[in-house]
Amino acid sequence: MSGEIRLLRAEEISVKVRTVFGGTALLLLYKDARVDMTLLDEAFGPKNWKRFHKEVAGNLFCTIGVWDADKNQWVEKEDVGVESMTEKEKGEASDSFKRAGTNWGIGRELYTSPEITVPLGNNEYINKKVLTKFYVTGIGYNANREISKLEIKDGNGKQRFFWETGKPMGNWIKEEKKADDLEGYRADVEAMLLDSDLPKERIDKALAGLPGYDRKTLDTVAKMLNERRNRND
Repeated sequence: MSGEIRLLRAEEISVKVRTVFGGTALLLLYKDARVDMTLLDEAFGPKNWKRFHKEVAGNLFCTIGVWDADKNQWVEKEDVGVESMTEKEKGEASDSFKRAGTNWGIGRELYTSPEITVPLGNNEYINKKVLTKFYVTGIGYNANREISKLEIKDGNGKQRFFWETGKPMGNWIKEEKKADDLEGYRADVEAMLLDSDLPKERIDKALAGLPGYDRKTLDTVAKMLNERRNRND
Protein backbone atom coordinates (compact mmCIF):
# COMPACT_ATOMS: atom_id res chain seq x y z
CA MET A 1 0.00 0.00 0.00
CA SER A 2 1.39 3.39 -0.95
CA GLY A 3 0.33 6.93 -1.59
CA GLU A 4 -1.64 9.46 0.38
CA ILE A 5 -5.17 10.64 -0.32
CA ARG A 6 -4.77 14.24 -1.41
CA LEU A 7 -7.11 17.09 -0.59
CA LEU A 8 -9.90 17.87 -3.03
CA ARG A 9 -9.43 20.58 -5.65
CA ALA A 10 -12.08 23.24 -6.14
CA GLU A 11 -13.32 21.72 -9.41
CA GLU A 12 -13.82 18.34 -7.71
CA ILE A 13 -16.22 19.72 -5.10
CA SER A 14 -19.93 20.02 -5.86
CA VAL A 15 -22.44 22.34 -4.21
CA LYS A 16 -26.06 21.58 -3.41
CA VAL A 17 -28.83 23.49 -1.69
CA ARG A 18 -29.82 21.97 1.62
CA THR A 19 -32.69 24.30 2.37
CA VAL A 20 -34.10 27.77 1.70
CA PHE A 21 -35.36 30.06 4.43
CA GLY A 22 -36.33 33.72 4.26
CA GLY A 23 -34.81 34.19 0.80
CA THR A 24 -31.50 32.67 1.88
CA ALA A 25 -30.07 29.35 0.68
CA LEU A 26 -28.07 27.07 2.96
CA LEU A 27 -25.48 25.29 0.81
CA LEU A 28 -23.55 22.06 1.36
CA LEU A 29 -20.34 20.80 -0.19
CA TYR A 30 -20.12 17.22 -1.43
CA LYS A 31 -18.20 14.89 -3.73
CA ASP A 32 -19.53 12.52 -6.36
CA ALA A 33 -18.49 8.92 -6.89
CA ARG A 34 -16.22 9.77 -9.83
CA VAL A 35 -14.03 11.80 -7.48
CA ASP A 36 -13.57 8.77 -5.21
CA MET A 37 -12.60 6.62 -8.20
CA THR A 38 -10.09 9.20 -9.40
CA LEU A 39 -8.40 9.62 -6.03
CA LEU A 40 -8.26 5.87 -5.38
CA ASP A 41 -6.59 5.44 -8.78
CA GLU A 42 -4.12 8.24 -8.00
CA ALA A 43 -3.21 7.08 -4.51
CA PHE A 44 -3.06 3.33 -4.97
CA GLY A 45 -3.16 2.61 -8.70
CA PRO A 46 -6.17 1.46 -10.76
CA LYS A 47 -5.33 -2.23 -10.23
CA ASN A 48 -4.66 -2.01 -6.51
CA TRP A 49 -8.13 -1.29 -5.17
CA LYS A 50 -11.54 -2.93 -5.47
CA ARG A 51 -15.12 -2.41 -4.34
CA PHE A 52 -18.03 -4.70 -3.64
CA HIS A 53 -21.51 -4.32 -2.19
CA LYS A 54 -23.50 -6.47 0.18
CA GLU A 55 -26.91 -6.22 1.82
CA VAL A 56 -27.13 -6.42 5.60
CA ALA A 57 -30.55 -6.29 7.29
CA GLY A 58 -32.01 -4.50 4.29
CA ASN A 59 -29.20 -1.95 4.09
CA LEU A 60 -26.66 -1.78 1.26
CA PHE A 61 -23.04 -1.63 2.34
CA CYS A 62 -19.99 -0.90 0.18
CA THR A 63 -16.52 -2.19 0.97
CA ILE A 64 -13.41 -0.65 -0.57
CA GLY A 65 -10.35 -2.85 -0.43
CA VAL A 66 -6.80 -1.63 -1.04
CA TRP A 67 -3.92 -4.02 -1.66
CA ASP A 68 -1.12 -3.78 0.93
CA ALA A 69 1.96 -5.28 -0.68
CA ASP A 70 3.95 -5.15 2.57
CA LYS A 71 1.37 -7.27 4.39
CA ASN A 72 0.45 -9.21 1.24
CA GLN A 73 -3.26 -8.75 1.92
CA TRP A 74 -6.27 -6.57 1.21
CA VAL A 75 -7.11 -3.83 3.71
CA GLU A 76 -10.84 -3.09 3.69
CA LYS A 77 -13.09 -0.27 4.92
CA GLU A 78 -16.86 -0.14 4.52
CA ASP A 79 -19.93 1.99 5.14
CA VAL A 80 -23.67 1.91 4.58
CA GLY A 81 -25.57 3.94 1.98
CA VAL A 82 -28.72 6.00 2.10
CA GLU A 83 -31.17 5.52 -0.74
CA SER A 84 -31.77 8.21 -3.33
CA MET A 85 -35.14 9.92 -3.60
CA THR A 86 -35.36 8.78 -7.24
CA GLU A 87 -33.30 5.62 -7.79
CA LYS A 88 -33.17 3.47 -4.66
CA GLU A 89 -30.61 0.83 -5.64
CA LYS A 90 -28.35 3.13 -7.65
CA GLY A 91 -28.56 5.82 -4.99
CA GLU A 92 -27.67 3.47 -2.16
CA ALA A 93 -24.80 1.93 -4.13
CA SER A 94 -23.31 5.32 -4.98
CA ASP A 95 -23.84 6.71 -1.50
CA SER A 96 -22.30 3.70 0.24
CA PHE A 97 -19.30 3.88 -2.09
CA LYS A 98 -18.76 7.57 -1.33
CA ARG A 99 -19.13 6.96 2.39
CA ALA A 100 -16.63 4.12 2.24
CA GLY A 101 -14.31 6.44 0.33
CA THR A 102 -14.61 8.97 3.13
CA ASN A 103 -13.45 6.25 5.54
CA TRP A 104 -10.31 6.09 3.42
CA GLY A 105 -9.95 9.87 3.80
CA ILE A 106 -11.43 11.02 0.49
CA GLY A 107 -13.16 14.36 0.99
CA ARG A 108 -13.07 14.14 4.77
CA GLU A 109 -11.99 17.79 4.76
CA LEU A 110 -15.46 18.80 3.58
CA TYR A 111 -16.71 18.21 7.12
CA THR A 112 -14.65 21.25 8.20
CA SER A 113 -16.57 23.63 5.93
CA PRO A 114 -18.01 26.80 7.47
CA GLU A 115 -21.76 27.37 7.32
CA ILE A 116 -22.51 28.56 3.79
CA THR A 117 -25.50 30.89 3.43
CA VAL A 118 -26.25 32.80 0.23
CA PRO A 119 -28.94 35.50 -0.18
CA LEU A 120 -31.17 34.80 -3.19
CA GLY A 121 -32.83 37.18 -5.61
CA ASN A 122 -36.57 36.88 -6.20
CA ASN A 123 -35.94 35.32 -9.63
CA GLU A 124 -33.55 32.69 -8.26
CA TYR A 125 -36.04 30.42 -6.50
CA ILE A 126 -39.63 29.30 -6.78
CA ASN A 127 -41.41 27.62 -3.85
CA LYS A 128 -38.06 26.93 -2.20
CA LYS A 129 -36.67 25.36 -5.38
CA VAL A 130 -33.43 27.18 -6.21
CA LEU A 131 -32.89 27.79 -9.92
CA THR A 132 -29.34 29.14 -9.63
CA LYS A 133 -26.33 26.81 -9.77
CA PHE A 134 -23.36 27.35 -7.48
CA TYR A 135 -19.74 26.28 -7.90
CA VAL A 136 -16.65 26.15 -5.72
CA THR A 137 -14.11 28.39 -7.44
CA GLY A 138 -11.47 28.65 -4.74
CA ILE A 139 -10.47 26.59 -1.74
CA GLY A 140 -7.51 26.43 0.62
CA TYR A 141 -6.51 24.22 3.51
CA ASN A 142 -4.38 24.57 6.62
CA ALA A 143 -1.73 22.15 7.89
CA ASN A 144 -4.43 20.10 9.63
CA ARG A 145 -6.23 19.44 6.33
CA GLU A 146 -9.08 21.75 7.35
CA ILE A 147 -10.77 24.22 5.02
CA SER A 148 -9.45 27.70 5.72
CA LYS A 149 -10.54 29.54 2.57
CA LEU A 150 -13.65 29.06 0.46
CA GLU A 151 -15.07 30.93 -2.52
CA ILE A 152 -18.33 30.12 -4.29
CA LYS A 153 -19.62 31.71 -7.49
CA ASP A 154 -22.80 31.29 -9.50
CA GLY A 155 -23.08 30.25 -13.13
CA ASN A 156 -22.56 33.85 -14.25
CA GLY A 157 -19.21 34.04 -12.49
CA LYS A 158 -20.48 36.33 -9.73
CA GLN A 159 -18.97 35.74 -6.30
CA ARG A 160 -21.75 34.70 -3.90
CA PHE A 161 -19.76 33.52 -0.89
CA PHE A 162 -16.26 34.11 0.44
CA TRP A 163 -14.66 33.04 3.71
CA GLU A 164 -11.13 32.68 5.05
CA THR A 165 -9.50 32.27 8.43
CA GLY A 166 -7.60 35.57 8.28
CA LYS A 167 -4.26 34.03 9.24
CA PRO A 168 -1.16 35.75 7.78
CA MET A 169 -0.71 34.84 4.11
CA GLY A 170 -4.00 32.95 4.36
CA ASN A 171 -4.82 30.69 1.44
CA TRP A 172 -4.40 33.26 -1.27
CA ILE A 173 -0.96 31.76 -1.58
CA LYS A 174 -1.66 28.19 -2.60
CA GLU A 175 -0.05 25.70 -0.25
CA GLU A 176 0.59 23.18 -2.99
CA LYS A 177 2.87 25.52 -4.95
CA LYS A 178 6.55 24.61 -4.80
CA ALA A 179 8.88 26.98 -2.99
CA ASP A 180 10.76 27.74 -6.21
CA ASP A 181 7.63 28.46 -8.25
CA LEU A 182 8.24 32.21 -8.40
CA GLU A 183 6.05 32.79 -11.45
CA GLY A 184 3.16 31.03 -9.76
CA TYR A 185 3.74 33.13 -6.66
CA ARG A 186 3.64 36.32 -8.77
CA ALA A 187 0.35 35.16 -10.30
CA ASP A 188 -1.14 34.69 -6.83
CA VAL A 189 0.01 38.12 -5.68
CA GLU A 190 -1.36 39.65 -8.88
CA ALA A 191 -4.76 38.12 -8.11
CA MET A 192 -4.58 39.52 -4.58
CA LEU A 193 -3.81 43.00 -5.91
CA LEU A 194 -6.67 42.94 -8.40
CA ASP A 195 -9.06 41.81 -5.67
CA SER A 196 -7.87 44.40 -3.13
CA ASP A 197 -9.47 47.73 -2.24
CA LEU A 198 -6.27 49.71 -2.85
CA PRO A 199 -6.56 52.88 -4.95
CA LYS A 200 -6.32 52.13 -8.65
CA GLU A 201 -3.07 54.06 -9.06
CA ARG A 202 -1.40 51.99 -6.34
CA ILE A 203 -2.63 48.76 -7.89
CA ASP A 204 -1.40 49.83 -11.35
CA LYS A 205 2.01 50.80 -9.92
CA ALA A 206 2.37 47.48 -8.09
CA LEU A 207 1.32 45.49 -11.15
CA ALA A 208 3.83 47.35 -13.29
CA GLY A 209 6.66 46.39 -10.96
CA LEU A 210 5.45 42.85 -10.32
CA PRO A 211 7.60 41.11 -12.99
CA GLY A 212 10.73 42.33 -11.19
CA TYR A 213 9.69 41.47 -7.64
CA ASP A 214 11.78 38.84 -5.87
CA ARG A 215 10.34 36.41 -3.30
CA LYS A 216 11.07 38.70 -0.36
CA THR A 217 9.25 41.61 -2.01
CA LEU A 218 6.33 39.37 -2.93
CA ASP A 219 6.15 38.19 0.70
CA THR A 220 5.97 41.81 1.85
CA VAL A 221 3.19 42.71 -0.62
CA ALA A 222 1.17 39.59 0.20
CA LYS A 223 1.48 40.19 3.94
CA MET A 224 0.37 43.81 3.54
CA LEU A 225 -2.65 42.83 1.46
CA ASN A 226 -3.75 40.13 3.90
CA GLU A 227 -3.38 42.49 6.86
CA ARG A 228 -5.42 45.11 5.01
CA ARG A 229 -8.14 42.56 4.24
CA ASN A 230 -8.22 41.42 7.89
CA ARG A 231 -8.69 45.00 9.11
CA ASN A 232 -11.60 45.49 6.71
CA ASP A 233 -13.40 42.25 7.65
